[in-house]
Amino acid sequence: MSYLLALDQGTSSSRSIVFDAAGRVVAQAQRELRQRFPQPGWVEHDPMEIWNSQLDTARRALAQARLSARDVAAIGIANQRETTLLWERATGRPLHHAIVWQDRRGEPLCAQLRAQGLEPLVRERTGLVIDSYFSATKIRWLLDHVAGARAAAQRGELAFGTVDSWLLWQLTAGRVHATDVSNASRSMLWDIARRRWDEELLAALDIPASLLPEVLPSSHRFGDSDAAHFGAAIPVCGMAGDQQAALFGQACFAPGMAKNTYGTGCFLLMHTGNRLQRSRNGLVSTAAAQPGAAAQYALEGSVFVGGAVVQWLRDGLHAIDASAEVEALAGSVPDSGGVTVVPAFTGLGAPYWNAEARGAILGLTRGSSAAHVARAALESIAFQSAALLQAMSRDAQEGGGLPVSELRVDGGACVNDLLMQFQADLLGIPVLRPQVTETTALGAAYLAGLGAGVWQVLDELAAQWRPERVFTPTMERDRAQELMARWERAVRQVVAE
Repeated sequence: MSYLLALDQGTSSSRSIVFDAAGRVVAQAQRELRQRFPQPGWVEHDPMEIWNSQLDTARRALAQARLSARDVAAIGIANQRETTLLWERATGRPLHHAIVWQDRRGEPLCAQLRAQGLEPLVRERTGLVIDSYFSATKIRWLLDHVAGARAAAQRGELAFGTVDSWLLWQLTAGRVHATDVSNASRSMLWDIARRRWDEELLAALDIPASLLPEVLPSSHRFGDSDAAHFGAAIPVCGMAGDQQAALFGQACFAPGMAKNTYGTGCFLLMHTGNRLQRSRNGLVSTAAAQPGAAAQYALEGSVFVGGAVVQWLRDGLHAIDASAEVEALAGSVPDSGGVTVVPAFTGLGAPYWNAEARGAILGLTRGSSAAHVARAALESIAFQSAALLQAMSRDAQEGGGLPVSELRVDGGACVNDLLMQFQADLLGIPVLRPQVTETTALGAAYLAGLGAGVWQVLDELAAQWRPERVFTPTMERDRAQELMARWERAVRQVVAE
């Protein structure tokens, strides 16, 4: 039983990947997930579609690999974080669509919490800022707006979970209600230092503690899948939020190691080991995937719109017919021609944290073309990520650590060579793309394999990591700093609006 089944439940799709003990992909299946936008700024998913699509892809991946449940040592789960669900404990019936991490309906409540002076308490206890990105205000919205939800919650009849908990509940036929530390740390309700749910924050948000799952290490035997799903029970031995799973899959196990995931958004994490480092530069402190009993931490910066800007070029501007065409269009001009795109479609995340900012195209002239806009849109991904890494390096130096010396990358947009080279040029450090770019799923598999005894120590996993290509900086540092200054000026204009 040397195979691992990774369930990678993301914002835009559900995927399942079978890995062998060498960390190689054996088989995979994917199914798109429908996005629901009931109002401007609202984003929802159907909970049963999340589960059914994930189960379907898992079965197809096993069939493609010609494996039975008895060939699989363990299941690992990686999930879109912060996305919030409530369901009935007795029946498993969801009370409402899942409220997705991108959803902004919680912002009025966040404004109230800030006005009440709770920002310092939230920062101190959770390592986060008050923002509707995190799960707490989504839970509160469901309790306040779904008929009968609050009364049922007070009777102990409801369960809250992020997508990992929902999948685990379904896999185990309702026998296990749990999450891992990395997902708990994204709730705005978890005391990251004392590692427990925070009673004061629960009271401030009027959220009953009976809703909450048990919190366990990321590598742990959470429970066994129901035999009906795959023909025999398979232990679920790994679970982590997708970005912490990717950090683990990139073999970033030591303090100072960092990765950036270029997906719908961009998520830059730097491991800080067992030291909880507080950010003074607009980042958040978060729990890293925890393979054992000892706490593990990371600094994180989140960009709300990363690869989604390419979808906007395709679906909004109709500048391209397919996302893969963006590199050729952007590469048809030597630079952006002075055009800057700030894709603040749902506000700005770290390090700016401005919920009211909206997107803008700046620097247009009569000579600007669709190619210049496409190039500027692509470059906006690198600019936002560079702002995060600069903040991260300042935090590291202020805390007595070393700045990031290389950046490991993954996610769909990391295959774009033009973007990766521009990223290296802006940062002035090498950007490393691994041979296995499915690092989110790989991290889930690694955690599950450690929990099931397929691997014994982290060194075995670190030895499997290999770069496919290294992008080294070629741009003069003065030019890179000039471009970053132009980006920051553009951000100030958007925030001022």
